[in-house]
Amino acid sequence: MTTRVVMADDHARLRAHIRQALEANGCEVLAEGASADDAVALTTEHRPDVALLDIHMPGSGIRAAAEISRLLPEVAVVMLTQSVEEDDLFDALRAGASGYLLKDSDPTTLGDSLRQVLAGNGALSPKLVARVLDEFRAPTKRRFGRTTPAAARLSAREWEVMQLLAQGLATEDVADRLFLSPTTVRVHVSTVLKKLRVKDRESAFRLLRGD
Repeated sequence: MTTRVVMADDHARLRAHIRQALEANGCEVLAEGASADDAVALTTEHRPDVALLDIHMPGSGIRAAAEISRLLPEVAVVMLTQSVEEDDLFDALRAGASGYLLKDSDPTTLGDSLRQVLAGNGALSPKLVARVLDEFRAPTKRRFGRTTPAAARLSAREWEVMQLLAQGLATEDVADRLFLSPTTVRVHVSTVLKKLRVKDRESAFRLLRGD
């Protein structure tokens, strides 16, 4: 059975290369776009089996992934990107992506990877597997410090919020990154301050770093 695909990437030459690889491997590209808005509109119009999205296209591929997953849960979302950043990887998975493939992967395997997703399996570039395993084996591990007793008191979501705030993101930016409302972010921060028995964020950061 032919795998029906909508793809979105702002690099036209790369789209042509990907289309060629897909069509040589049992896929039909129904439509192409160059932005997140294109991705959502074309996926809604064509109802493909897979939406294949770049992350850093205009409007954010992660935003498109979240919207497609919400509006069309029957469509599998797979990211095809150059980014090996952990934030991009985990944000994409949280947004509903079933696959995260790198553009330097062998293009002849792309069709098989999409079929694996449709069969109910995830698709992840091999070099990223260790990062996912590490995240789940050590959910309270600090990116800005070692594991601390204070960190172990937080839920996974509270940890994500504090980690992003410690990187200098504003409340609204954290909300966008985690697909939350700013009010929910503030509630998480308030809960963390109560758990750690401190009065402000900076005090919480020091405890979480183990200063």
